[in-house]
Amino acid sequence: MPLTRGKKPTASTGSKIPKLNAAATENQEEGLQVKRSSSPPRGAPKKRTAFIDITNAHKVQLSLPGRKKKSGTKTVRKTTSTSVPAKNQANLKKSSSVSSEGTATEKERSDSEEEVKEEEPQEDVAAPVGKLEDASPPAGRELPAHLRRQPIPKEFDIDAANSEDLYMCPEYAKEIFDYLKQREEKFLLSDYMPQQPSLNPEMRAILVDWLVEVQENFELYHETLYLAVKMTDHYLSKAPIHREMLQLVGSTTMLIASKFEERSPPCVEDFLYICDDAYTREELISMEASILQTLSFDINIPIPYRFLRRYAKCVSASMDTLTLARYYCELSLMEMDLMPVRGSLLASACLLLALVTKDLGGWTPILQFHTGYQTSDLAPAVRRLYQMLLAPAEDKLKAVRNKYCHKVFFEVTSVPLVDEDILEKALASQ
Repeated sequence: MPLTRGKKPTASTGSKIPKLNAAATENQEEGLQVKRSSSPPRGAPKKRTAFIDITNAHKVQLSLPGRKKKSGTKTVRKTTSTSVPAKNQANLKKSSSVSSEGTATEKERSDSEEEVKEEEPQEDVAAPVGKLEDASPPAGRELPAHLRRQPIPKEFDIDAANSEDLYMCPEYAKEIFDYLKQREEKFLLSDYMPQQPSLNPEMRAILVDWLVEVQENFELYHETLYLAVKMTDHYLSKAPIHREMLQLVGSTTMLIASKFEERSPPCVEDFLYICDDAYTREELISMEASILQTLSFDINIPIPYRFLRRYAKCVSASMDTLTLARYYCELSLMEMDLMPVRGSLLASACLLLALVTKDLGGWTPILQFHTGYQTSDLAPAVRRLYQMLLAPAEDKLKAVRNKYCHKVFFEVTSVPLVDEDILEKALASQ
């Protein structure tokens, strides 16, 4: 009767299972050993057992730590006169003479075992430990400045509250943002419009305004928008293009930024659709390759949005205050004269303007510690932001204002602008 798959055959009470004799067992073991020692077929991976060969388990004797040895067994240790000290040799002679007369006492066996145990640290452990103790650095030697971790004062430690949150990286948060500030030196920009005979600042502002609508319609992260604008500026500073290709550059940088930031980025067809099929798939892919090659595939550009969230945490700013600073920062993307400003400095200026507007004080020592900027460093950028907010909004550039007038953004566009005298007083104080 055939056996059912998955079930083991059970022997009935009356059935007898024949036993193999010793010769048959040895032949079977030899056959298994010969089969195992045969060379594997060509191309097969090399076998590797995790512990021991199961088929030879009955022939292996394991010596586990802490297990007492039987009294009838003796361990023979090969020693030479050159490696064993004179004291150990005397003890070994004493133990051998006792064993010749009969069985050694328990105390003498324990003494001989202790001497064997003392031999191993002298050969393997004792010398390296002594070297490690002697290898302490001289008193005058110090770590280099770039490897030395600066202590954070307790009153300035804004990451202590997140000590249990691994995703916030509390031990390295300040070092991460200090590194991002250092990377800003690599991505400094200047006015590139003289190198673009077919473009002007108004065309760039229209493109950024359109990218804001794309980010809102696709529900993309704000980091994606900022990174796309940064990549557009860096590409335009190195590659002259015609005005008819400007929208293709913007949509392609948004595609690249989506791949870099988003969990589920839009596909190529989506960006072709928002361009009203003005470009083909081949043109967009070719532009993507051109942008990445021009930027040397280094697209991890520090953006002001990340710095703004970090610096707002220093003063425990509320969500409406942070959103007001984000509103100022997003409006600044369309300003050509604010484009060369570092992202960390621009974020600090937007936060300072928001704090003064909400009457929450000026630039505090904790902000100066984490940003590295004083009020005098931020004053020119703050005054430029203030002039930007005083200027009437153009009809073609209302995407940012329409976006931040919703309740989800606390309707920050309706917040009245601070008086200029109050702003200047805040900028004059240190």
